[in-house]
Amino acid sequence: MQLTWSYKSFNELTTLELYAILQLRSEVFVVEQNCVYQDIDNKDLISFHLIAFDGDLLVAYSRILPPGVSFEEASIGRVITKSSHRGKGIGIALIEKAIQATKAGFGINPIKIGAQLYLRKFYEGFGFAQTSEVYLEDGIEHIDMLLNV
Repeated sequence: MQLTWSYKSFNELTTLELYAILQLRSEVFVVEQNCVYQDIDNKDLISFHLIAFDGDLLVAYSRILPPGVSFEEASIGRVITKSSHRGKGIGIALIEKAIQATKAGFGINPIKIGAQLYLRKFYEGFGFAQTSEVYLEDGIEHIDMLLNV
């Protein structure tokens, strides 16, 4: 497996990349997690997109949001690894690259995420710390977490 990573603004994405992103987000967040919600939220337009392709197949994605969009701090969201490619370390590489991109793009601001509760230990492995009580978002338990960089 040879992954090709790219980091782009919305306007730099090709139509095929955008289609693959929306398809993967729908596949995981709507179908796999059985969660009906409005994924297209206008935040994509002002965000940066970290994508990893295995050949022609999008296998990992995250969205990097500037400060003041989802939180006061810069944030990482819509973190996905395609089900067929899980357990291969791609998610770890995805978060490491997302943290690097966020630091490079927005300086040394802390990074805040709204994480699904079951992924708390995963994110703690990168230095994120829980900063909120558990809350429901679209019927799924979440917590806010902060990484001081």
